[in-house]
Amino acid sequence: MNIESTVRERYSQGARERQEALCCPVDYDSSLLAALPEEIITRDYGCGDPSRYVQTGDVVLDLGSGGGKICYLAAQLVGPQGCVIGVDMNDDMLALARKHQADMASKLGGDRVRFLKGYIQDLALDVEALDRHLRAHPVVDQQGYAELRAWEARQRREQPLIADASVDLVISNCVLNLVSDEEKEQLVREIFRVLKPGGRVAVSDIVSDRPITAALKQDPELWSGCISGAYQDSEFLRTFADNGFHAVCLDKWEAQPWRVVEGIEFRSVTLTACKGVTQGSLTEHRSLIYRGPFAAVIDDTGLRHVRGERSRVTAAQHAVLTDAAYRDAFIDPQAGLSAAAASCCAPDVPAVDSTRNDTSHTGHGGGCC
Repeated sequence: MNIESTVRERYSQGARERQEALCCPVDYDSSLLAALPEEIITRDYGCGDPSRYVQTGDVVLDLGSGGGKICYLAAQLVGPQGCVIGVDMNDDMLALARKHQADMASKLGGDRVRFLKGYIQDLALDVEALDRHLRAHPVVDQQGYAELRAWEARQRREQPLIADASVDLVISNCVLNLVSDEEKEQLVREIFRVLKPGGRVAVSDIVSDRPITAALKQDPELWSGCISGAYQDSEFLRTFADNGFHAVCLDKWEAQPWRVVEGIEFRSVTLTACKGVTQGSLTEHRSLIYRGPFAAVIDDTGLRHVRGERSRVTAAQHAVLTDAAYRDAFIDPQAGLSAAAASCCAPDVPAVDSTRNDTSHTGHGGGCC
């Protein structure tokens, strides 16, 4: 099975007429929908509403933007100072989205949206530039293929479709499951690459509660229908955490499965995550207090935080754990102090198990504080 051609054909049909089998019921903001053309609304396929994570002034990247519905919703939320970029590989979907671009720009009071042709697992490759190159330089032999590969590498390096650290928020709506299993890791790395430090992710997708069988993976209709390529729920979270994201969270979980196939439940979820604000210092130390409600938690670096007790963290860890994504889970007892004073005041407690039972670690005493 050729996954790319299978997905392309299914969604080309979806751009021409509505495909009910591709839809999960989703409630969108009716006031935002009112500005959109009806054909974009009816030919949209998704399982969630990542536009609700958009903030004023954001540079938003929508992966697998299709007919442009989520992009045009987000464009109303980012305001005049923000912009929205939609990336899709399907010419019919891009044509549908671009068809209404001028009209939407007039309604919005500015052209805040652009649609680019590209693969969401390779956000550096400009596929429209590739198409132009191939028309001018058809590949007919091994030498031509080698020259094409060299051109692609140069294009990614010198004129990437989406530049490094250029996006505030990456969103997608039921498209990560359309990428082949072999490319899913690369897809998440690409999301990390294009995000600015402190950038956010909001991904609505279909996940399974159990591993998907090999037979289902070979079913073209189920793959293009967002079933066979779904992440398993635990794998979905782990893939983002393993590729450098923090505050990885299932922010939305549909209790009722969308479909059940061969006893496997497939449901809509929305994952949120963040890219670290800064690398920070590994030698300066600060302290944090975990608020609760749990007796203790372990963060993504392996550091254990006991409820109500001070944890000694590096400045880099401090920057991550005080990010808004953690929703004030930690109290900064040195808030308002200079970095030097806060570092001096950080308690000398164990770096991994931050309890006060280990008397071999002592505080700083009077010192500079």
